[in-house]
Formats: sequence, C-alpha cells, structure tokens
Amino acid sequence: APLLFGTSPTGARLFFADGRTSPAGAAFVNASTIDSFDAHDGHPLTKGHAGCGVLSGLMAFADVHDDISGADGLASLIAGYEVAIRAGIALHQTAPDYHTSGAWVGLGIVAAGARLLGLDGSMLREALGIAEYNGPRSQMMRCIDHPTMLKDGSGWGAMVGVSSAYLAKAGFTGAPAITAEDPVVEPLWSDLGSRWRLSEQYIKAYPVCRWAQPAMEAVMQLKREHRFDSPDISSIRLRTFHEASRLKIWNPPTTEVAQYSLPFPVAALLVKGEVGPDEIGTTALADSAILSVAKRIEVIDDPEFSRLFPSERWASASIKLRDGVTLESRPAVARGSAENAFSDEEIVAKFHLLMESAGCTARAQEIADYVWGMERELSFRKLADMICGGR
Repeated sequence: APLLFGTSPTGARLFFADGRTSPAGAAFVNASTIDSFDAHDGHPLTKGHAGCGVLSGLMAFADVHDDISGADGLASLIAGYEVAIRAGIALHQTAPDYHTSGAWVGLGIVAAGARLLGLDGSMLREALGIAEYNGPRSQMMRCIDHPTMLKDGSGWGAMVGVSSAYLAKAGFTGAPAITAEDPVVEPLWSDLGSRWRLSEQYIKAYPVCRWAQPAMEAVMQLKREHRFDSPDISSIRLRTFHEASRLKIWNPPTTEVAQYSLPFPVAALLVKGEVGPDEIGTTALADSAILSVAKRIEVIDDPEFSRLFPSERWASASIKLRDGVTLESRPAVARGSAENAFSDEEIVAKFHLLMESAGCTARAQEIADYVWGMERELSFRKLADMICGGR
C-alpha cells in the first residue's frame, strides 16, 4: 500500500494491518484483501459481489470524517448494497461483455458515502456518473480462464468509487450514469426503497468461486447417501452450466487458481470432507490424494443448466466406483442462497472459523457482538477500531 498510495498519519486505516493511507488507497487495499479470499457474499443476477467494495469504501469514508451512529452506518451500508446491486444488473443488461464487480460497485460506494461527505442531490448525480465512467470494465471470463490476483476487480472499483465521491464534492462533473438513468433500465430502479435486493444475496459455504459450489453439493449428496471413500472412486463426471464448466484447472499452482477451479475443490471436498482455508492453501495444492481425485474428474457443459444461469445455478454428478457401481446424483444447487439460507448459527460459525484461521480469534467475538447490536451503537467508527490495525 505505501508503494502505491503513500502513507498518512491522518488517513484511513487498513483491515487487520497497521498503517494509514488515503481513503481511496485504503479502499483499494481493503477491497483487494477481501477479494483475494473468495469467501464473500454475492448476488446471483450481478454475477458478482457488492459488499466487498461497498464495505471497504464506507469504512474508508468513516475513518476520516465525523463519526456517525451504528444505525446510520448500517443504513449507509444498505444503501450502498442496494445501489451497487441494481447498477450491476443494469450493466449486464446494457453491455455485451461480462464485466467484473469493479465495473459497477463504485456507484454503490458513492451512495454509501453520500451522507458522510454531505453530498447534495446534484453532487450525488455527478458522483454516480463519474464512478460509472471510470469503473474498470474488466473482463471476468478472462480471469476465469486465466486466474490471477486480478480476481473480481473490486479493489480498483472501490478506489474509483471513493475518488468519485470526493471529485463530485469538489465540483467535478460526470453525469449521467447510464446504468441509473437510461430509460431501458428504469424498471430496475423503480422499486428502490421498497424491494430489498440485499435480501436476495447468497453466502458461500466454501471459499471458492460460487459457480463451483453446486457441483460440490452434488458430490457430497452422493457421499452422504452411499458412504464411499475417495480411494474407491474410479472416475467422476460433473455436469454444470457453461460458465462453471470453464473453471477447468485440475492442478492449481496458486491459491488464486484453486479458488477459480472446479475439479480441485470438488476433489478436496471428497478427500478432506470440507473445504476451508487449509484446503485451498499452499500445502493442499501439493496434496497427492486431492490431485489424484481431481485428475479423474470430467467437467461437462450442460445446455439445460446453462439456459437457467444466472438466476439459477445447477450441477449434477456421476461417480463411478472401482467396483463398477455408478452413482448418479440429483441436480443440486449451492447452499446459502436466499431460497436455501444458512441459519444465523451457521453464519456465525463460518465467521469464527475464518477469523481463527487468520489468527484473529482474540477480536472475533467483539466484532460479532458489535454487529449483532449495531443499530443500538453510538459510534460506527468503533467497528473500524475493531477491524483495522494489526494488533
């Protein structure tokens, strides 16, 4: 971060790390940090992630402006989600290519920070236009086919969103945002404030691409019902939608590639019984048992499953055992969707597991306690105090 943005004793802080930098720089670093570990929430129709950038942008604003209450911080976060999700759906409807979350999340960050920065209606409109125009329209399927640290473009989108708000505040113009004002997308915005797109979000069971997770559920369905072990497997055939079928890397060299693989996390799940940080980390990438199962996996683009994407994401599995028996799963969807939601207890357990794996157990409970009572808290910056800094 210092190499890119410089340091400032009065700037915004970094998540779980020491140092301060500009609000735009902090938003970039923090969103990139979240994006580097593919465990965050998302929305099916955006085919991406609003919260990664919106939270990072809002926390950067909150760190350098007058404090607000927890209730106001929560309201700002919700506003950011709602605007970002709609902007993402609108972009997919109006642009021929499939762009990353970075292309549209900046509009949500502007909405989230508008009250903190004191933007009036005219400034807000200009800021939305600036964020849309400068958002990185990066090609998502390029990073699916060739996974790298670029991931979902959220870091650059977060930096653009924060910068856009400050530019509009200073008088810079940029309206209109086509994804918000074009008559073609008006139906997407007509129910803003009455339909809550945030409630349509999914939460991941595993820290890998959401598209891989229906297939993971399909193989686990068979393992629960037939109780075989991974050495018993002769071959696996996975049928899924087209986009997921392009996650075709059997022996990922890095965790970024493992997170954008379909065969590897399926194999890890069959061998280890779970997929968490350890199963996509450095040691697991060289695990001979996982790699042995992975190379027996065939991935097939199923036209019917592809027709249902993105609103529905399905997969099925056929596993042939060494004794000649072939097991066929029912079509499966990933857990954690709005229709197949996790309980509060499951979400809390996931949070504590991830915090423990990152060596942040000591601060996990205080963050959880704050979040559950956030609407009653007097200070939103208190949450930043818990999250930011290396301690």
